[in-house]
Amino acid sequence: MGESFGAGRGSAAWLKVSRGSDQPLDRGSRCPCGGLPSGASLGECCAPVIEGERLAPTAEALMRSRYTAYALADGDHLHRTWHPRTRPAGVDPEPWVRWVGLEVLDVVDGEAGQDAGVVEFRARWVAGEGRTRQRGEVHERSAFARRAGRWFYVGPEPSDP
Repeated sequence: MGESFGAGRGSAAWLKVSRGSDQPLDRGSRCPCGGLPSGASLGECCAPVIEGERLAPTAEALMRSRYTAYALADGDHLHRTWHPRTRPAGVDPEPWVRWVGLEVLDVVDGEAGQDAGVVEFRARWVAGEGRTRQRGEVHERSAFARRAGRWFYVGPEPSDP
């Protein structure tokens, strides 16, 4: 069996992405964000960023790691990567929401060596079971800033009137 990601964390997080299995997600499994490049495993994509083994090289890579952190219910990564100027007091993901898909729609700047970027995405979610099941999506154009060599999520860009 391959190395598992997040062993020792609460099992509720792993239930969200493992479709009911109580086993930790294997680093060889496809990354919940879809992978960068497409189809990359969790160990090749978001796990090293979430675990602090490396910094996200781009705004898009940080956004993908944040989506994966929501999917895995990892509030620590969300807290660490939210810009201190805009970060709310509590950033823990809702435990009843299961994130089921990410689509990156647009990326403006945010490359290595730049200090700002924007990533537009659509993230789909499911909550509840049976008759109470609800589905939805979050569509956001997110601003990112780089401080001291690290990318941070600033917040949603204001929408046009």
